[in-house]
Amino acid sequence: MAEVRFVAIGDSFTEGVGDELPDGSVRGWADIVAQGWADAGGHTVQYANLAIRGKLAWPIVEQQLEPALALQPTHLSFNAGGNDMLRPNADIEHIADAFTRVLRRCDEEGVRLIVLSGANPSGRLPMGRMVQRRGDELSAAVLRRIDGRPDVARALNWPDSELSRPVYWSEDRLHMNAYGHHRVAARVLEALGHEAPGEWWRAPEHPFVGPDGYAYYRQFVAPWIRRRLTGTSSGDGRTAKFGAWVERVPQ
Repeated sequence: MAEVRFVAIGDSFTEGVGDELPDGSVRGWADIVAQGWADAGGHTVQYANLAIRGKLAWPIVEQQLEPALALQPTHLSFNAGGNDMLRPNADIEHIADAFTRVLRRCDEEGVRLIVLSGANPSGRLPMGRMVQRRGDELSAAVLRRIDGRPDVARALNWPDSELSRPVYWSEDRLHMNAYGHHRVAARVLEALGHEAPGEWWRAPEHPFVGPDGYAYYRQFVAPWIRRRLTGTSSGDGRTAKFGAWVERVPQ
């Protein structure tokens, strides 16, 4: 059986923010995929995750792509653009060009690319209409760049209306919770030809709990604005959580 070496690059979506574990670390869909892949295939999967929260699309490519390829993976996942879309005057075509660069480098290195679109948080965000419009434009731009490439695995989460429901999101409304990350992981496994456990696809019914009104803006929006004004990022000073291979064995 061919060895699987899976490396993930990206921002908070891929790092796993929102899916916090009891020890304060984050898990996320990529971690879940690595274990699910090992379980479904019945063999060990080598896994690395270089994603760092707060990163824009081109810095992800410039800082993470070559270190990821240096690990000699068989598969590389890429998602980016979520942070770019929140910035003034976001250039959608320039963001999408990052996907072209990643695809070209994967082709050159003989690595299979897994492209993901992020889940759609626009329904409950400030400036939600802008986020919806830019997300639609970015999704279309990325799909144009991988048109005619059936070898590229596609996990398209943006159009998933189920995933937009509040039950899949953390209190900040911008990052998915554990249920959301499991649904994304199920879609990635499906794109790779494996069946995910059925419970990964749907969250249990329960009301969303989290701050609202002024409390929400004070706790989550104000710090984001402060970082923009000071030119800082939530990822400053952070390093990759799995910068070298870790093994995931069937359970």
